[in-house]
Amino acid sequence: MLWPLLFTLQASCSSVARAMQHYPAAWGHYDVCKSQIYTEEGLAWDYMACQPEATDMTKYLRVTLDPPNITCGDPPETYCALENPYMCNNECDATTEELAHPPELMFDFEGRNPTTFWQSTSWKKYPKPLHVNITLSWNKTIELTDDIILTFESGRPEQMVLEKSLDYGRTWTPYQFYATDCLDAFTMEPKTAKELTQRTLLDIICTEDYSRGYVWKNDKTVRFEIKDRFALFAGPRLHNMASLYGQLDTTKNLRDFFTITDLRIRLLKPATGATMVDENNLSRYFYAISDIKVQGRCKCNLHANSCVFDKGKLGCECEHNTTGADCSRCKKHYHGRAWSVGSYLPIPKGTANICEYIVALFIMQILISCKDFQHTAASSKQMCRTGNTGQDVVACALGTCPLMFPSGVSLGDLLITPSCLLCPFCLVFSAARVCDNAMLRCQNGGTCHHHQRCHCPPGFTGILCERVHCQGSGECDDQLSGQASFSHPPVGRWLARNLVVIPLLIVFLC
Repeated sequence: MLWPLLFTLQASCSSVARAMQHYPAAWGHYDVCKSQIYTEEGLAWDYMACQPEATDMTKYLRVTLDPPNITCGDPPETYCALENPYMCNNECDATTEELAHPPELMFDFEGRNPTTFWQSTSWKKYPKPLHVNITLSWNKTIELTDDIILTFESGRPEQMVLEKSLDYGRTWTPYQFYATDCLDAFTMEPKTAKELTQRTLLDIICTEDYSRGYVWKNDKTVRFEIKDRFALFAGPRLHNMASLYGQLDTTKNLRDFFTITDLRIRLLKPATGATMVDENNLSRYFYAISDIKVQGRCKCNLHANSCVFDKGKLGCECEHNTTGADCSRCKKHYHGRAWSVGSYLPIPKGTANICEYIVALFIMQILISCKDFQHTAASSKQMCRTGNTGQDVVACALGTCPLMFPSGVSLGDLLITPSCLLCPFCLVFSAARVCDNAMLRCQNGGTCHHHQRCHCPPGFTGILCERVHCQGSGECDDQLSGQASFSHPPVGRWLARNLVVIPLLIVFLC
């Protein structure tokens, strides 16, 4: 009789486990950028803030070491155990796979026996410091979502600094200092992450928690505590994410604190296990790292729920009419309002802050299209179409031409049918107002001159200063392309509701 109950409980537990895996407790959901909803006017898009799922970011990094020849094995070298200077049976040889310890072994699958690890040369040049910089680069802005964990196969360093960069390694700032004696090493009072408060969360501290020299069973790791800092706003178990989201939304310094493009591990002094260095046995002193964990996600400014690794580079698959590696600008012709980062609030969907199409440009394209019509003079009907989009011919009475739409716009979606305009209205357009301060505003800081042209600021061009001026012979990207293109503007039902503007504009212009 108990078997049905047990099977039911097992199924329920499996469902809960799958749900917990899909929604990481440390950060939140926001996994959908838009969904279709029913409104009084029919189906419409509901846009939401969105972000990619957190993942193991070490799969996408590039590692560099400084000095470049700091890895052991060239020439081969024998090492002694730190805790037993007479046990010297560990050999490092770069030419033998089983004895080599290259940097990529810091990021391979752990759980093998024996453990794989990267190892430095020994401290054979003592008393000259044994300094090593390990730089992890993503060539992409990422957001940290969990603790950074370094696992040392040798003793943990007695002095170390973890640094971050937000500008691809051009400048660096400390994340945290580590030492057996913070006052002696860095003239800083020792502190732990547990002692931080909401007011001091961004403080750079020195901790002595992770710098004991000997290799004890559970004392191989060095951490930078992300979750402890999250917990200052979200609670010990990160249940109050709304509070954390509110702080991330309103405090740029807090957002930037958890954002990086590069990490640098500065190893300044290896474990010695004593107050004095044994100069007669320097092969005991070296660095060895078996694993580095960096959990995070691509930063997409809440405008993408997917990030792809293509041709050796990470990039957001942007939504909300945004573009760029971080979705940090509006697509070409979508500057109807200024770009803005998405918002986590209000919980649970947030605010998408989508980029909007410049409707004035769309209206101008419709009107200008009448100047490019082609017709058959022998017919009582005039066959019109734009000369640049190759749309289907529409029959209009003589003296008129159709209201044309750029290619890629669905008339069914606009809920209207093609109609005819008097050609004089369109032809007059070329001599009528090009810009004004009401409906045809100059973009990007341009000024309207006698209603005939926009005076564009340096770096911008186009009828309404709507596009960036390309310099040199190189190709421009999707925002900076040299030729204006009106293809694929998803104006949808919004424009259909506002098409009343077009006849008003024609009257205004003529």
